[in-house]
Amino acid sequence: MFRSCLICTNFTDGLQRFIGCVPDLAKSGLEKIIFFHSVPVWEEGEVPRIDEEKMAQARARLAPARQKVPLGVEVIIEVVSGKPLDTIPRILEKHPVDVILTGTSIHSLLEEKFFGSTTKGLARCTEIPLMIFRPQLLITYTIEELSLRCQHLWRYLLIPYSEGKAGNYLIEKIKQYAKNRPANSLEKCLLISVVEESGRARNMIPYRLKEAEAKLREIQQELVDLGLETQIKVTQGNPFQEILAAALDFDISAIAIANDYRSSLLEWTVPSLAENIMRNSWFPVLFFSPKK
Repeated sequence: MFRSCLICTNFTDGLQRFIGCVPDLAKSGLEKIIFFHSVPVWEEGEVPRIDEEKMAQARARLAPARQKVPLGVEVIIEVVSGKPLDTIPRILEKHPVDVILTGTSIHSLLEEKFFGSTTKGLARCTEIPLMIFRPQLLITYTIEELSLRCQHLWRYLLIPYSEGKAGNYLIEKIKQYAKNRPANSLEKCLLISVVEESGRARNMIPYRLKEAEAKLREIQQELVDLGLETQIKVTQGNPFQEILAAALDFDISAIAIANDYRSSLLEWTVPSLAENIMRNSWFPVLFFSPKK
């Protein structure tokens, strides 16, 4: 699905394990792989300065990624000094990529508001898709399991769809990347639409289910025309719970989502479904940043 990626690791998120999986990442279609680490500025003493010792240590830890590189694949190592949200945009200007691989732990909305999130910050400052992993999962895989995971990062996508700006944006981005996808990348999609149950509109649920199915069949045909095996699922209930239930029932690789930016007040009071999945799903999440 993607041909180039930036892998951002702080050496505690599990993404550093991809250093030994370059041949497997290449099998997923990647032709250019950039490993990135940001070293905080050394602030002991009166004048902050670059921590050259930790910079050298980071380069040494990433260096094995350039061993056993398959023919036709380029591996680049970038170690810089500063805060990730300051340094990553500069790296992206230097090395444009199709997708950014990052890790973030499950956390509450309140924790995210007070302590921040590099991943969410990236979603706001770039339109490049983010592939988000849970560190707790990456560190538990055996080498064999991680190898297989790297070969099939985007093979089977679960795509929640609801009509609106974010939903339409998500489908357009999936179609865009599917048109020029490399071999052995995206093969299958599961489109799901969840009709929420509400007291005053219960009598409308049968109509809304039929309407949702008709729309999914329309999108299904568009994806089939691109050579993607595509199934649809229409259900009713809590969207977050139904999406995760579908992820459990089907052999998916990741959940694909997109989101609109909201005002600060709305983010406090009405967090979106996409943000809920991004914050709480144990499954890898492919997040498409909305247009600015």
